[in-house]
Amino acid sequence: MSIHWYPGHMHKASNEMIEALPLVNLVVEVLDARIPFSSSNPFIQGLVTDKPCIKILNKCDLADPELTKVWQDYYEQQDNTKTMALDLQHFDPSKQVIDLINKLSPQKEGRNTLVMVTGIPNVGKSSLINSLAGRHIAKTGNEPAVTKGQQKINLRNGIMLLDTPGILWPKIENPNSSYRLATTGAIKNTAVSYEDVAFFAAEFLLQKYPKLLQERFKFSTLPQSEIELLEIIGAQRGCLRGGGQVDLERVSTIFINELRAGTLGAITFETPDVIDIEMQQVEVLRAEKEEREKIRLEKTAARRRKAKANRK
Repeated sequence: MSIHWYPGHMHKASNEMIEALPLVNLVVEVLDARIPFSSSNPFIQGLVTDKPCIKILNKCDLADPELTKVWQDYYEQQDNTKTMALDLQHFDPSKQVIDLINKLSPQKEGRNTLVMVTGIPNVGKSSLINSLAGRHIAKTGNEPAVTKGQQKINLRNGIMLLDTPGILWPKIENPNSSYRLATTGAIKNTAVSYEDVAFFAAEFLLQKYPKLLQERFKFSTLPQSEIELLEIIGAQRGCLRGGGQVDLERVSTIFINELRAGTLGAITFETPDVIDIEMQQVEVLRAEKEEREKIRLEKTAARRRKAKANRK
């Protein structure tokens, strides 16, 4: 699936982050624990290679706890990186986060520690900032692209937060990451098809979490395909058109919203091993595209040389 959702404020925010970074002492990146890799912006990764980094795996209550631990181990093998698995909707982690910030970037006398807080849309970045500040400062909402511009928040404890807008990147090369971002709600619903996303999620859950599906929808026999799964759920929920046909758009919307809310259970959509395989495939596709572009340019140059020779 190709995602075309990169609002103008995201491009502006990227440039502002580049300008601010030299003054930043530490970076806190908020991730979605259900998709830790797909919710990590490669643009941000390229910026913060020499800065201490705390990766917050938020919404851990919605993610598979065993796989959350696998992801924490994976990220903590990286230099200058620590992780925390949090449920910002139900718990206040401010003391633990502040203690870790002070440990990784000790305060210098008379100077605040400047902490850049980053994350893609709808991962809970603003909720973390409000928790750390102890008051409602950053706008929150259960939809992407709520924060539009940078703002500084003085915690009055030697730490200054730099809140940045949630930004995606112009081109998501891994198609599975596009689906995962859409499934978890990081991309506005107007930019994707509920049916398309529901088919992706249904196929994944049938393969990886069949017991959760059986428990939720009381199947006597597990459906054998995505369409069969959605049609059975549609019949259960009364999502029917004239003639008894299942309304796929309606049942897809219900299915995805229940999945996002955690009603289907604790689910993680990717593992480090799966991502390694997918990124190898992306590299192959990238190399093939570069080769095609090289051949195209060579043919164009040859035509121009021939046309020039013919004019002589």
